[in-house]
Amino acid sequence: MLEAVLSALTPFNLVLAFVGVVLGTLIGALPGLSATMAVAVLVPFTFTMDPASGLIALGAVYTGAIYGGAYAAILVNTPGTPAAIATSLDGFPMAKRGDGDLAVTISCFASAFGGIVGALALLIVAPPLATIALSFGPVEYFWLAIFGLSLIAVLSRGATLKGIIGGFIGLGLSTVGSAVIGGDVRYTFGEPALLGGIHIIPALIGIYCVPVLLNMVGNNDPHIERAERGRGTRIPEALGHLWRSKINLIRSSVVGTVVGILPAAGGAVAGLVAYSEARRTSKHRKDFGKGAPDGVIASESANSATVGGGFVPTLVLGIPGTPPDAVILGALLVQGIRVGPQLFTDQADLVFTFVFGLLIATVLMIPTGLIIGRSAYHAISSIPKSALAPAIGVLIVIGSFAVEQNVMHVLMMVILGGFAWVALRYGFEPSPIVLGLILGPIAEQGFVQAWLIGSASGDLWGQYFGRPISLAIIFFTLLTLLWPIWSDRRAARKEARHV
Repeated sequence: MLEAVLSALTPFNLVLAFVGVVLGTLIGALPGLSATMAVAVLVPFTFTMDPASGLIALGAVYTGAIYGGAYAAILVNTPGTPAAIATSLDGFPMAKRGDGDLAVTISCFASAFGGIVGALALLIVAPPLATIALSFGPVEYFWLAIFGLSLIAVLSRGATLKGIIGGFIGLGLSTVGSAVIGGDVRYTFGEPALLGGIHIIPALIGIYCVPVLLNMVGNNDPHIERAERGRGTRIPEALGHLWRSKINLIRSSVVGTVVGILPAAGGAVAGLVAYSEARRTSKHRKDFGKGAPDGVIASESANSATVGGGFVPTLVLGIPGTPPDAVILGALLVQGIRVGPQLFTDQADLVFTFVFGLLIATVLMIPTGLIIGRSAYHAISSIPKSALAPAIGVLIVIGSFAVEQNVMHVLMMVILGGFAWVALRYGFEPSPIVLGLILGPIAEQGFVQAWLIGSASGDLWGQYFGRPISLAIIFFTLLTLLWPIWSDRRAARKEARHV
């Protein structure tokens, strides 16, 4: 352990961690340039490095990119990465009323705490936690997706029916292209570009960014309140919020770690689940969606915790927990490193050096995040909309095209963005649509595979309702749906008694 700490603290590795965090933060802040893309771009440069140093660089970029997505979510209401979807729900309302600097500072500290929790889980309990991932079969992933879809009630901001309709629209969009199981071609209308389905990044940019851009151009109101001259990062105030919400902070970090362990779940699901739990257990549920710091704390601590959590199945089982983990796994294989349980014994020095390097990168994220965040807030709040709108327009076009260097993705982004703008004018929020689009393939694959297994074994109902983990997920799904109704009725009865 001591040798691993000293190895991680070498000047070269410290520089790699610092540069990786800065680059990752800047890339993650740009709509469309996801954490996966940031890691993939850096991979070729790590082949000439020592494996531990290369891993530290990749982990630092990954950590920074997940946090960087919060900047665009808070300051422009356009999540820089899918993991920051839940951050925009309360982060942008905070910026709108002039608390963007506070929101950025809270997100920085919450992200650092969540990242540390995830990295410690990787360091201390990686092999036992990996068995959780092995316990999840197709039916568990199906119910996990249904649990995620139950969060639509949280994202609907009071318009539950419209949220459900939006969720179904997202599910419908997720069925475009080749079927996840069987490969049947659906709803492509003879267009080859739709065979691969609707890519999540152009869809995310279009559904979130285009309406913001059009609204920005269509009215004279300031985008966000201008930063007060001389006001700093408001660190004491942010730390006060974090201390008062310490249970939310710890719970959300644990949620992010556990969700990160589950392959294909990722930061978007973790942030939404943690946000839902924070809202469900809060005494001020009505403040959520209107600029509640607890919403930012829950989302950012959870999505950053998925970094360490995602490495658990990647290193122990060779199963990538998140898309960036898949890229890092490929880099490990190219360098001749065999992942698996023996990695923690045969090459313990490599693993522990990487984990301590990841912890160092997470700590370095605090000063770099505060400096970059303060500059970004003052810049975006000061730039006139006549200059900000064209800049955002250029970035979203570049971000959509850069995913696969495909012009059709830009067209897809524009069409979905126009649709989302019209839908928003009629009260349909973008988040339920995006949630349905993200979770649709997971739900479809899990449902079809479970159906095939249940039909072959002659126990179809037992396949869906006879497994302990599935029953636990169903219970939490029902709890998420019914708890707000029960709480509102209890509050109404209390008010009636006082009257």
